[in-house]
Amino acid sequence: MKRLYTSIIILLASMPMLAQGWPEKYDGIMLQGFYWDSYTDTNWANLESQADELSQYFSLIWVPNSAYANDLKNNMGYHPVYWFDHKSAFGTEAQLRSMIQTFKQKGTGIIEDVVINHRASVDGNWLNFPAETYKGETYQLTAADICQDDESKNSGYSPTGAKDTGRGWGGARDLDHTSANVQKNVNAYLDFLLNDLGYVGFRYDFVLGYAPRYIGQYNQTAKPQFSVMECWEKYSTILTWLNGTKVDGVIQSAAFDFPMKTNINDVFSNASNWSKLNNDALSTNEELARYAVTFVDNHDTGRQGESPLYANVEAANAFILTLPGTPCVWLSHWKTYKTTIKKLILTRKAAGLNSQSSIVTKQATSNGYVLTVQGTKGNVMLLLGTATANTDGYKLAVEGSNFKMYVTNGVDLSALDNIKDDTFTIPDCCVVGEGEVCAFFEAPASYTGIKCWAWDSKNNYTGGTWPGQACTKVGTNNGNNVWKWTYTGTLTTLPTNIIFNGSFGQTSDLDFKNGGYYNEAGALQGTVTGIQLPTATTGGNRLLKVYTIDGHLLRILPSDTTEAEALNQLKHGIYVINGKKIVK
Repeated sequence: MKRLYTSIIILLASMPMLAQGWPEKYDGIMLQGFYWDSYTDTNWANLESQADELSQYFSLIWVPNSAYANDLKNNMGYHPVYWFDHKSAFGTEAQLRSMIQTFKQKGTGIIEDVVINHRASVDGNWLNFPAETYKGETYQLTAADICQDDESKNSGYSPTGAKDTGRGWGGARDLDHTSANVQKNVNAYLDFLLNDLGYVGFRYDFVLGYAPRYIGQYNQTAKPQFSVMECWEKYSTILTWLNGTKVDGVIQSAAFDFPMKTNINDVFSNASNWSKLNNDALSTNEELARYAVTFVDNHDTGRQGESPLYANVEAANAFILTLPGTPCVWLSHWKTYKTTIKKLILTRKAAGLNSQSSIVTKQATSNGYVLTVQGTKGNVMLLLGTATANTDGYKLAVEGSNFKMYVTNGVDLSALDNIKDDTFTIPDCCVVGEGEVCAFFEAPASYTGIKCWAWDSKNNYTGGTWPGQACTKVGTNNGNNVWKWTYTGTLTTLPTNIIFNGSFGQTSDLDFKNGGYYNEAGALQGTVTGIQLPTATTGGNRLLKVYTIDGHLLRILPSDTTEAEALNQLKHGIYVINGKKIVK
């Protein structure tokens, strides 16, 4: 009997595990490898070129839906037409396969943005779906696979499926997931993603559009290593959804922690109301933290001016990288705060934090918050705002705007020694005139109608009527457009705040910096310090440029200017002639 029992144990251990939505005690970090309209910045070839760096920090990268959607230029893939043809606005199928394989070889899996709630038609006929072949079998949807209460019925079409099991989506045809044909198509599609293209898992888009039991069914068939749902709702609704995916009593998918996102917005927008970080969330629920994917922003919350976190993005990322759950870092934040985020990730790994780590302390004070989480190699203590705590037995690991992260003394932080500060280079198209008050805004090429709104407590500097003054396109950078706003009146004070707005919505209220260069997230990347003077004559020599260095003026003069001429003509500042610096 003993020998038989041992054999049974070995047999069970060798059998494939049932899909369970997300690995137990997962210690990886996810990157959302795109933002809205990031076609140039995040095409498959460009992402692949960054594999050496990204794979050092991220075990998973979530990419947009890669299926063909009838537009290879400006389509994010959220209204897919085809499921088995994967040329897209982000690159060819060959480039996609190469990118997936390159990351796989470096230990990083790619998560596909799966859109199965709805589907678009091939042409103007709303119910005309393509016939596609996979493994010798043809797959096609018909009017019988579209919910009978779909919007197409109001435009002369006759969908004949069952009633929708979730919420409707007006942009494309809602699939009837009670249909055996829909389930057959979806199962084949998911199999293709995992076993042909090489994805490791799914990010299910708009799961509120159908009943949660279908996620359980599809994952049981496909068996992805990772599954996370976009259930953009309150805590109680997400709990219902997680439980609704159960098969044999086991949850079949993780979910983005939108309740914690709400708490983060409430607190970090003004660095107050710290107790709200203790409100219900998946990542702070010991039983559900395994299934929590935490985030600060994503392509939706960050693109429409919805996120108020621009002054505290670093601190908010420090928070999710300390919490249990699986942190998902947004690409825009990674690009803007790369040095800090690298250090935060390496500190999390050094302490051995994972999705089910235990929270030791979560204490709100009047001026901040203290979070302590126990890892397998030591504890991490995060101080937010100006909170203080007893740090005996701890050492400082990372410090940034409105946060300090400590670890217990025994944690090895040597990996942080190799992190070098990243620098941002201001594009050459950015020039500030003498005495000019201005600001620059870099945004995706699809953003149009860019305007500026600048003010202080007493004055408005952009016309006084929303949305303010139009900006001027002055150049491009990394495939994005660079816009400039210039104040045209007479002033004795500078604005204190600025907003950029346009077709994308608007940024949050930003601190104004003269010559400031802001990215699409509203983060200040740097200050344009070069001042291009108009052509002028000073003793027969033309003055070319003026810069500021450490508060001093730097004038670069023509090479035929003598040192004596420079000192006579220009009474103060720093002078450079033929590479020689002269200070007076």
